[in-house]
Amino acid sequence: MEAILKIEHLSKNFYLHEQQKLISSCRNISFELNKGSFIGIVGTSGAGKSTVLRCIYRTYLATEGHVWYNSLAYGPVDLVNADERQIINLRRAEIGYVSQFLSILPRTTAFQHVTDAALEAGFSQEEAEKRAAQMLDYFRLRRDLWGLYPATFSGGEKLRLNLAHAMVKAPRLLLLDEPTASLDPDTKLLVRDLLLKLKNEGTSMLGIFHDLEFMEGLCDRVYNLSQGSFTE
Repeated sequence: MEAILKIEHLSKNFYLHEQQKLISSCRNISFELNKGSFIGIVGTSGAGKSTVLRCIYRTYLATEGHVWYNSLAYGPVDLVNADERQIINLRRAEIGYVSQFLSILPRTTAFQHVTDAALEAGFSQEEAEKRAAQMLDYFRLRRDLWGLYPATFSGGEKLRLNLAHAMVKAPRLLLLDEPTASLDPDTKLLVRDLLLKLKNEGTSMLGIFHDLEFMEGLCDRVYNLSQGSFTE
């Protein structure tokens, strides 16, 4: 199978200026994600799991190594060295990211937040609004919340909004950082069913999970990240 993502010797260090101390978060990470496959990452808190995802999404700039992504827009591109314009375009149209934390522009309603994501992916206004409504309904976000600003939402509501925002695009590559962290069991099943649907439709996924039962039958491979290093 053809790889959509190839990580080569990825390392990320953080320098604490006040303490004049270098912290190694992850080191010499190498693996491949095939098109339409799902890789799960497990490990203890602080092991560097989220750092790997953020280096791929380029919210962190890797200290060493390469992140080769086989894009539609540019062909093979190293996300470590790609320019900001390329990164922005790829995030809009091809790469989705689900975080435990909600990042949204002030005075943007929940419905507009999800609609904007679909518009960025290239859908028409009418289709974007239709997809946004379907996705918010799917994740059982009450309709009386759609026109509100999400700052006052509960943790679970914010996470469901994050999921809707990322998945409405049906991205080619989906990065998931603890996507079920604050969800009730019924909503976890909704997430699982939609991830399986996206996978069957060709979305490639890389996800961090603590819920090992949730991962069963979903991931093709599971890696353990311990003390900064990967083992399968």
